[in-house]
Amino acid sequence: MSTEDNRTQAGQEAETEVEISEESLNELRLVRREKLKKLQQMGRNPFLVETWDVTDHSQDIKDKFDEMEGKEVTCAGRIMAKRQMGKASFIDIQDKQSRIQCYIRQDAITPEEYEIFLTYDIGDIVGVIGEVFKTKHGEISIKCHEIKLLSKSLQILPSKWHGLKDQDTRYRQRYVDLIVNPEVRNTFVLRSKIIHAIKDVLENDYGYLEVDTPILTTIAGGANARPFSTHHNTLDLDMKLRISNELF
Repeated sequence: MSTEDNRTQAGQEAETEVEISEESLNELRLVRREKLKKLQQMGRNPFLVETWDVTDHSQDIKDKFDEMEGKEVTCAGRIMAKRQMGKASFIDIQDKQSRIQCYIRQDAITPEEYEIFLTYDIGDIVGVIGEVFKTKHGEISIKCHEIKLLSKSLQILPSKWHGLKDQDTRYRQRYVDLIVNPEVRNTFVLRSKIIHAIKDVLENDYGYLEVDTPILTTIAGGANARPFSTHHNTLDLDMKLRISNELF
């Protein structure tokens, strides 16, 4: 293994196993940008991949394993874990439902493709095609014969051991919170379903009509909040952000 390969592997281990200093983070970001540059030079710019036809999702595969075992599926998701064992590797990808393990062998995707696959990082979004099977340890997985990088992650996700627990960071970087904390994402999904159910009852059972009221108004009316002032350039009007939606 070359010095560069050793540095890359060490960087991946550092990303997932220990808490990383800001200086190390900057170095890891530079390594990722170099990887992206090499892919682009090879004509494999992941940001030009616009479509990937997904046929199945992670939790559906697990729930229907008996009928899906041995069948070919096409999935996509974010790499959340990566384990290399010589000429074979395991990755965990996370889609909109949950996570599922993928098994990648060098002889299944060609040695050249496998070398490129080894440069993929935690956080990258990939598309996979393969057969559903169960490992010796009983974990439902996908045995891949094709894997494609759909989007390169240039930022570093929090380590799987330390997670993202700082409340201020969670609120300021909600997108990261949703990626690494499944329970937070589940809360968002549940909230959306509850609101949809309430609207469904009000509209279908009681005949309510949902309407939108103006966001910008000329008078800051309602409540005791300090008005947020702005200027409407087209109308040349000083306006305020609405405070009470019900006034209209």
